[in-house]
Amino acid sequence: MPDLPDLPLSPDDRETYRAVATDGAPVAGHDVARLVDLGLIAPNPDQDGRFIAHDPRAAAQRVLAQVQATIAQAASCMAELPSVEGLAPAYDQHRWYSGPVSELLQSRDEMNRRIQQALRTASEEMWTAQPGAPVDRDPEVQRAGMDRVLELRHRGVSVRSLYNVAVRDHGPTAGHLAAAVEAGAEVSTLEETFPRLVIIDNTHLFIDNCVLPGDKDAGWHVTDRATVAWAHMLYQQLWARSTRWQEGDASSEMLTERQKAILRALEEGEAQHQVGPRLSLSDRTVTKELATARAAVGAQTVYQLMAWWGRRQAEA
Repeated sequence: MPDLPDLPLSPDDRETYRAVATDGAPVAGHDVARLVDLGLIAPNPDQDGRFIAHDPRAAAQRVLAQVQATIAQAASCMAELPSVEGLAPAYDQHRWYSGPVSELLQSRDEMNRRIQQALRTASEEMWTAQPGAPVDRDPEVQRAGMDRVLELRHRGVSVRSLYNVAVRDHGPTAGHLAAAVEAGAEVSTLEETFPRLVIIDNTHLFIDNCVLPGDKDAGWHVTDRATVAWAHMLYQQLWARSTRWQEGDASSEMLTERQKAILRALEEGEAQHQVGPRLSLSDRTVTKELATARAAVGAQTVYQLMAWWGRRQAEA
């Protein structure tokens, strides 16, 4: 690609051109190289040290032609970029690819650092799903987690945590989660299988490394809007089917997680025929689950069942 002319002109260049145009003599001490290169002046073959001024309009047209040729060449080059990028599949098929909207983080520590970094600017939500069985954790780790909940809630950030239902029978974890609820976090449990994930502000998504399922330490940081929005919707569906922490002691021995999810949907104003689509259940399944729930609590109608449910929630 050709070099473009050396512009703009300096004040000295302009003064020198005016001097040459007047009497052929440049201003003493001023460099004339730029003016000569642009074709604005040329050495006078009959007088050493003197110059002849040329029409600046003609010089401007030459510069314009050079610029237009350069633009045309650049446009032609840009038109070929897709064919260059089209070679990517040949590169990617032999490598694990981390694109601009997803990044592979190689270790659990790296994942935690990136999550903490995203939380520093969080303003709306931190939603987590932890499907693993409960384990005895270092009290310092639990205290750090509680400090994070308190700090996020102080900033007005919604904190939701979804756990395997087994945590209710694990004393240390149950105590920690009860304290988190007291601090303003929302905690729920779910009997069914669900993926591990963290969503921050519907902008950052952290997931396990499903590309290599055996690698339990690595994970992905995803910022693609469509993917994060999809995970956000999935989380809301899981949350709708889960049992709030406060509800567990009140009715867990009588109703299943699915039945409680149906009752919560009805309690929130959904008509019975709307519950199925919300929970990904058929109308027949909803009707059957309500009948089983009525039998479990001794209610003759759905209205009686809902009255029982309301009393249980008030007691909890």
